Amino acid sequence: MTGKDHYYNKAKQEGYRARSAYKLQQLDDLEGLIDRGDTVLDLGAAPGGWLQVAAERVGPEGTVIGVDFQRIDGFDDEIDDRIETLRGDVTETKTLDRIRRAAGASDGESNGERGGAVDVVLSDMAPNVTGEYSLDQARSLHLARTASEVALELLETGGTFAAKVFEGPDVDDFRADLEDEFQYVRATVPNATRDESSELYLLGIGRLTAPVAAGDEHEVEIVDTGSEGDGIATVEGFRLFVPDAEPGETVRVRVDDVKPHFGFAERVDD
Repeated sequence: MTGKDHYYNKAKQEGYRARSAYKLQQLDDLEGLIDRGDTVLDLGAAPGGWLQVAAERVGPEGTVIGVDFQRIDGFDDEIDDRIETLRGDVTETKTLDRIRRAAGASDGESNGERGGAVDVVLSDMAPNVTGEYSLDQARSLHLARTASEVALELLETGGTFAAKVFEGPDVDDFRADLEDEFQYVRATVPNATRDESSELYLLGIGRLTAPVAAGDEHEVEIVDTGSEGDGIATVEGFRLFVPDAEPGETVRVRVDDVKPHFGFAERVDD
């Protein structure tokens, strides 16, 4: 029995609408993308296999928003009230506006100062395949970048992102762009992917929404001392740990590393 037959039959037996449901299960098992109570946005959601998995994993306290230009049929009573579906093309502005409203954002802005409307953005979008691989690959990358733009606007600090892309040119550049926005990025191919497929999933873990970035320089006041003895400064409420600095000092620092909720910086000698 081929891998394709295995997951196709398994989906039929277990009530999933598509064999791709197991890809999301495996991605979530690998990196813990989805937590109970999360708000999840699934782009390119039809026919709904990923919506089913996401709804199961967020539990009764969570919400899942599915978007596709194809109609998505309703689900069974157990998970249907957790799922909201929108019909539209995610590359169109009017669809993005509807996504923002469904996610609790308004006027093109997210809930928080930066991010905050959703916890997870998923994209299993793929282009209509032409058979010309270079064209199909470029289109898949465009869809993944579109999904990432939505994610960067709407994700909560520390949120996660997963997108499918066909392997090929410029994927490394896309990954590098994601690495500027997430604590770390992982590329992986779920076991449920067909052997002959060129699909690759990029996972962005720990959305960074800090008002600083690695390499930035700031003049800061040291206001406290951390448990490891480092000085603590703040930039727009964001904590920076600064070695060899004492409370009361005003120092110039260069940011070395940024985490979802704090960062590290070094003093810069004049």
